[in-house]
Formats: sequence, C-alpha cells, structure tokens
Amino acid sequence: MRARNRKGTAISARPLALTLGEPAGIGPDITLAAWLRRDELKLPSFYLIGDAGFLEKRARTLGLKVRFAEVGAADAGAAFATALPVVATGEQATAEPGKPDTSSAQAAIASVRRAVADVREGRASAVVTNPIAKSVLYQAGFAHPGHTEFLAELAAANGKAPQPVMMLWSPMLAVVPVTIHVSLREAIAQLSTELIVTTARIVAAGLDRSFGLARPRLALSGLNPHAGEDGSLGSEDRAIVLPAIEILRREGIDARGPLPADTMFHEAARKTYDCAVCMYHDQALIPIKTLAFDDGVNVTLGLPFIRTSPDHGTAFDIAGSGRANPASLIAALRLAERMAAAQAS
Repeated sequence: MRARNRKGTAISARPLALTLGEPAGIGPDITLAAWLRRDELKLPSFYLIGDAGFLEKRARTLGLKVRFAEVGAADAGAAFATALPVVATGEQATAEPGKPDTSSAQAAIASVRRAVADVREGRASAVVTNPIAKSVLYQAGFAHPGHTEFLAELAAANGKAPQPVMMLWSPMLAVVPVTIHVSLREAIAQLSTELIVTTARIVAAGLDRSFGLARPRLALSGLNPHAGEDGSLGSEDRAIVLPAIEILRREGIDARGPLPADTMFHEAARKTYDCAVCMYHDQALIPIKTLAFDDGVNVTLGLPFIRTSPDHGTAFDIAGSGRANPASLIAALRLAERMAAAQAS
C-alpha cells in the first residue's frame, strides 16, 4: 500500500496517548518493551495512561529496568527520553498477569476515555490502544461490542456517533471488512449495497486524509466463491455488490470488482490496489494475518481522531513471561505518527 505524507510536513511534537488495555494481558509488557527500544527504533514519543505503581510491579516481574515519570500529558514529551511517562486516571489496577480481577474493567475503560479526551482537546496527536479483554468488560456491564464502538460513542457530536470502519494495515496489504464481528449467517443478512457504499466512502476519505492518497484504489471482493460465477454460485454479487461499485464509480471513487477473493491477495494482485474491501471478517483478516501476523495494525477510520492498535489480543497465557512480541505495538505507534503527519500536511 502506498502511504506517504503529501508535503513532507514535520511530525507533530504532541505525543501519542497509549491506553493501558487489559491490565492482566500483555499490553503492559509490550509497552515496557517498546519504550526500552525507543532510541534504537527512533520511536515517536508516547505516554501510557494508567497506574504507575502497577506498571512498576509488572516491570519487576519481567526483570526490566524502567524508569517511570508520573506527569500530565503536556509534560509527557519532555519526559519520554529518560522515563516512561505515565498519566494517571485515578483508577488503580491490581490484576496479576493472566488473571484479570475486578480492577481490570474500570482501569481499561478509564484509560480509553482519557486518551480520547486528550486527543480531542489537543494534548496528544493520536490514540493508540493496547488490547482489551471484552469478556472481562462485559462482566462489568460494558455495553459495547468492542473498542471500536466505544470509541465511536466517545466521538459522538450532537448526539450522533460516527460510523467507524475497521482497517487492518501492513506495508504489504490493507484490508477492510464490510461486516465485522458477527456470524457468517448474520454477515450475509447484514450485507447491503448501502452498507458497502458507506464503508467504501469512509475508506476512500480516510486513505486520502490520513495516508496521503488523493485517489486511492479500492478492490472489492465478491461474497460468493468466484464472485458468484455470473450468478451460478449465488445472486448476491450481481444484486448487492456490483450496484455498490457502480455507485462508487459514479462518485469518482476508484473502485473495481466484485473480484474473486481467492485470487485477490497474491503478490502481483496486491500491487494493483491500495485497500481490499471484503464482505466479511475472515475474508479480509485471514490474508493479512497470514502475511503480517506480527506487524499488522488495526486502524479505525471514520472517527474525528486517529486511532491505531496492535492487531492481536491480550494473550493471557504469556502475560508477565517476557515472551510477548512488541512488533505490532511498535508498528501501531509508527503508523499513528505517520497518520498524524499526513493530517497535518
């Protein structure tokens, strides 16, 4: 995918706001690992929103020598070179690695709320979220399917929340699923020309605004094998997907398809588009997780602020062990910095 800053504008001096995520998961581990490699990798400055005492305990568990600085967001950038800046929320976390407790949900939720507020009020340039455990949040009464829907609520204006779109990005491939965390049966029921068009519009606008692609190339998959084989393997591609593509083209969006999903993701095919828009979750996520499992980034388009996240979960089984790979978080931090620079150009 071609990602660039249109004018080469200098990156914003504002740091990135990094959420705590699930305290019992690997979010704290990969955050500490990323900060320790800040000079080696020339990472953008960031601060973690959470409980400094909890992080100090996790660092001891991991045998890591990390200096912490409890600061306000305005002072985080200056502290970053010599200490991991931590901005408190007032919520303490007590969970042990791999063992979420009653502190997990409120600590995670408060961190997200503060990160969004900091970005919207100009203290940070972007939100980067560590993984949450939805099952833990649900037990505490969390009313949203996941991070993305919660972020949309926090971004609401005049009582109306924006429609967020999940994009998985890597240097080799960017994908967007039109339907997301629903069963395959429900995905087919939800799929409509209107939903495809709305999703693709948000993708095109997001790639323009945040990736510097003035006219991004979108490749839309078919729903059925062989994109329906001219109707012999299902009518949805002719009746739902093709009309959406025709609408997008009339609007000046470079969209093509419906394309057979089994031939969209080899190396030569990937060079012909900037983002693959797929009809359901696994159709989009299997190829990118095969190609870029360690360094894929989850990006939320359609919000009035930048949000990126590692493309993996909480990994309770290895939390606190020192085996967590920070590559996806590092990629998410770098992409957030790049998107902030593109928007500033």
